Amino acid sequence: MSYAVRLASPKDAQKLLSIYQYYVNNTAITFETEVPTIEEFEQRIRTMLLTHPYLVVFDTNEPETLLGYAYAHAFYGRAAYSHSAEVSIYLDWKTRGKHLGSLLYIRLEELLVAQHVTNLIAVITSADEGGSIGFHEHMGYRTVGTLNNCGYKFSSWYSVTWMEKIIAPHEPNPLVFIPFSQMQQL
Repeated sequence: MSYAVRLASPKDAQKLLSIYQYYVNNTAITFETEVPTIEEFEQRIRTMLLTHPYLVVFDTNEPETLLGYAYAHAFYGRAAYSHSAEVSIYLDWKTRGKHLGSLLYIRLEELLVAQHVTNLIAVITSADEGGSIGFHEHMGYRTVGTLNNCGYKFSSWYSVTWMEKIIAPHEPNPLVFIPFSQMQQL
């Protein structure tokens, strides 16, 4: 099988929401407790694409079947954080272990570097039992802290691990962050 990555579109919302719905309904990997509406999910994609990349991965033999997605968004809303981005990734739970996450993150990082982002932050719940932490370590992230028992879902408390990856040098006068909507698309 051959896989490819492309830019997401609000038209992908239904397929991506079906991937995300599994995590909302069956795991504490996301702390969201209600599945968003299709309209809300479309708006999330539109909003994120204004400032940061939102990518999907698919099998080139079946391009209409989306297997996962990854995106970045502002790390807090303050201007001083403009060179930092929080990253998230969700793969169809049946396709985990096929290195699709690596494909998504490699392309995501290339785009973020082009936007002049320097720091990536991943916020990972303890419900993932090491899968996401191990993946992020493999991708070059390091743990920088833990918030203990800060999320409550499915009658259980969960901790959150914060991980970071530096993808560009911290220059004394960094280039200005370029919103994704102002960049030439994939």
